[in-house]
Amino acid sequence: MKTLLKQVSTIMTAVLLAGAIAHAAQTLRIIPIVRDNQVLVSFEIPDGYTPDVHDAISSGLRTTFSYDVELRMRNRIWVDVLVDKALVSTTDRYDNLTRRHTLTRTVDGRETDSITTESEAVVRQWLTSLDKLPICRTTKLDPNRDYYVQVSARMQPDKTSMLGLPSAIVGRSPFTFIP
Repeated sequence: MKTLLKQVSTIMTAVLLAGAIAHAAQTLRIIPIVRDNQVLVSFEIPDGYTPDVHDAISSGLRTTFSYDVELRMRNRIWVDVLVDKALVSTTDRYDNLTRRHTLTRTVDGRETDSITTESEAVVRQWLTSLDKLPICRTTKLDPNRDYYVQVSARMQPDKTSMLGLPSAIVGRSPFTFIP
């Protein structure tokens, strides 16, 4: 019995490590910019358009990348303060007959942009990056304070871990607000 438990424990450890290594292979680049009295956030998952994503899209499955973008003020004594947040979703609906991708982007449930393309390069860029998302006005920020932008990215259909846990990529980028 002890041998069986030890084997199960070893297998579970290997599965968790494999999941952690696969998760660490994906990176999230985040660039916060303060311009024109706004905090703008750009981000990219350079290796987010995997062969699995390509296969899901090619099969005609509606594929969505969701990004939770949070601006937080660093608090050394207590929990970091949430200043503002946005939920961004980018969806690809591929039509196998016309071989066209219909791409839509929503921010906080409102559609902000939509295009139709045949280019896989455009699809890759559209799904895995966003340029200059306005997250909040600088009037919400305290001067000379430390802040960070945290982005959590998920894909649907989701490749979950063997334990049934949803996979997500999380990244963080700090900055100091100097008016």
